[in-house]
Amino acid sequence: MTKPHTTPRYSRILGTGSFLPPKRLTNADLAAQLALDGIETSDEWIVERTGIRARHFAEAGVNASDLSLPAARAALEAAGVDAAEIDLIIVATSTPDMVFPSTACLLQQKLGIAGCAAFDVQAVCSGFVYALTVADSMIKTGAASKALVVGAEVFSRILDFKDRTTCVLFGDGAGAVVLGASDTPGILATELHADGRHAGILCVPGTVSGGQILGDPLLKMDGQAVFKLAVGVLDKVARSVLEKAGRSESDIDWLIPHQANIRIMQGTAKKLKLSLDKVVVTVDQHGNTSAASIPLALDSAVRSGQIKPGETVMLEGVGGGFTWGAVLLDL
Repeated sequence: MTKPHTTPRYSRILGTGSFLPPKRLTNADLAAQLALDGIETSDEWIVERTGIRARHFAEAGVNASDLSLPAARAALEAAGVDAAEIDLIIVATSTPDMVFPSTACLLQQKLGIAGCAAFDVQAVCSGFVYALTVADSMIKTGAASKALVVGAEVFSRILDFKDRTTCVLFGDGAGAVVLGASDTPGILATELHADGRHAGILCVPGTVSGGQILGDPLLKMDGQAVFKLAVGVLDKVARSVLEKAGRSESDIDWLIPHQANIRIMQGTAKKLKLSLDKVVVTVDQHGNTSAASIPLALDSAVRSGQIKPGETVMLEGVGGGFTWGAVLLDL
């Protein structure tokens, strides 16, 4: 007995969305705030080292699920999909609303839907790439048909404002995509990695136990160590994903790297022999928004017309863990 022919099942991005909290701090604003505590920095110092000029901070009481909601609604509207059609919600975040339930479940409730699978992914700045890869896999296997994938962070809550080398880097925000099943390839190839031996170079070494905070609940980073690792692993994973997809560097129309530091982004583009005008840059206005940075940049580029339907996009992220990964897709 012959098996019936089945059409291959793929996933495609149907719509994008994003949201930034209204409170915007320029470098000058942040420098003035830090000066009140005797911490010296300046716009020139920050821009020279990072490329960051401004970032957004959430107000007190505004959590990751609150930022996720308008981003999710914008993505659903762009996709022409009703929230009730979503059968999978994945939120990538390192700053969840609470220990549990997941931010994804809280977002599900705020969207007014119930029943579909909902969970968080924690891979820090690589989180959105991880979440998108999981959703792609679930759609390809038939476990889901329409997925809402969100990256959302309120990093302002875990910053040490006495450490100017880290507190000037990060911001808050959320980005989202709706991923749907398709007969034609959208996501072409993905790859994920981690190396826990480097856990100490970027971490928040604290936890809650017995109603007390144990350890340090603020972000710690060895910037030089992160830089050295990041450029190398991002180059390797990008080339591996291209090979999987049967594509080459010249096929990349746009590179959307994790928006951490303009120097890392430039170094990655150089290794891939891509001109800088093919790199989507939002780090100057958003700062490093961790898991939200890639979907924020993607939505910004799509809505501005910078990225057009049919173009090939490379997404890549690297973050605490140490984690990294990449996704190659046709929009």
